[in-house]
Amino acid sequence: MVTRVSVALCTYNGAAYLEEQLLSILAQSLPVSEIVLSDDGSTDDTLSTFERIAAGRPDLDVVVLRNTTALGVTANFEQALAACSGDLIALCDQDDVWWPERVERMVTEFTQRPALRMLHADARLVDAGKEPLGLTLLQTLGVSDADRAAVHAGHAIDAYLRRNIVTGATMMVRRELVERSRPFPAAWVHDEWMAMVAAATGLVDLIDEPLTDYRQHGGNQIGVTSLDASSRLGRLRAPRTARNARLLARAAVLQQRASGFEPAASASVLALIDAKLAHERRRSTLPAARLLRVGPIVRGLRAGDYSRFGLGLQDVLRDLVQPV
Repeated sequence: MVTRVSVALCTYNGAAYLEEQLLSILAQSLPVSEIVLSDDGSTDDTLSTFERIAAGRPDLDVVVLRNTTALGVTANFEQALAACSGDLIALCDQDDVWWPERVERMVTEFTQRPALRMLHADARLVDAGKEPLGLTLLQTLGVSDADRAAVHAGHAIDAYLRRNIVTGATMMVRRELVERSRPFPAAWVHDEWMAMVAAATGLVDLIDEPLTDYRQHGGNQIGVTSLDASSRLGRLRAPRTARNARLLARAAVLQQRASGFEPAASASVLALIDAKLAHERRRSTLPAARLLRVGPIVRGLRAGDYSRFGLGLQDVLRDLVQPV
């Protein structure tokens, strides 16, 4: 049986790079069956560019969704994903370039591993002109060997509860995962949420090699967040209230939804999610006075929560020094 592959492509004023992205999709060694484009109210030539290129491929199923009112990135991707009819769905940004073997590599993994629910990969970082920046996406995010090993060993939930290491532009998912993940909660970004649902209920994996040129041009709706020394210092100076409230909201939604996941999450996964919520509650209620934070932080450190649910000593330092 032939596997149908859909592409969920979200756009917003993306005419500058869209043609190159589309041509890379159409040049795949294993052809895709469908492209679903969901446009979030573009005012440039995004739609006309897409229609011109798609017109040259009458063999390709095309769906175009036009939002008169912008939905935002997460809701726009949810709309695109829900409209896809393929067995497998590749998520796609408007400004990247797929390597020719991206689809074939991923489809092969899904074909050989029926239990696999989601797959993501590394990507090569390039500038606006597609010149390599000398780093890959996972290197820039500081993804550790331990995190990679956890994902490969079938324990991705352990890595994902520490922090997100999944980028939508590198993902392929089974269509059932989309159905089981909806509705996407507002507190989560679409790729992080689907990755978490997949890891809590089934098997996910990571291809360590790049399969995409991930373009960084200053206008990305969601770009790379670096964990270098300067960015870490900046985070220590940033007020903590909004970030901790966001982390708590995400953990609360995950805990509320996890008991209803299909297939059901295991008791050990549910207990881990409960513990993650408790950790974020403690962090969100730390006193404004830094000296008064020391006791609760030390208790969390001794319990291992900062390593299980965050970046270890980096988060300890953050909780100790960040202003309210």
